[in-house]
Amino acid sequence: MAHKLAQRAMIDKPVWKPAEGFTYLKDVAVGELVDTNSGLKAVVLEHTDCASSVLVLNADNHPSEERQFYLGKHRWGNKTEVKVIGD
Repeated sequence: MAHKLAQRAMIDKPVWKPAEGFTYLKDVAVGELVDTNSGLKAVVLEHTDCASSVLVLNADNHPSEERQFYLGKHRWGNKTEVKVIGD
């Protein structure tokens, strides 16, 4: 019974969608300014198959002693939920 259930689960996979008002980072055009739920603002630099390079410009929601870690160039997963600023 468990084997049959596992086989069905592999065939009938759930469809994942970003939260309402957000989009996946992989669907954002290069050069767009984006905002995350945690308050980071970044510019999308490039996309690859599994990750995207971003330049984080603003991390005001994080403590001042940790802010330097968040600023600069980073790689975020393509399934990161972001809002495009200006839309």
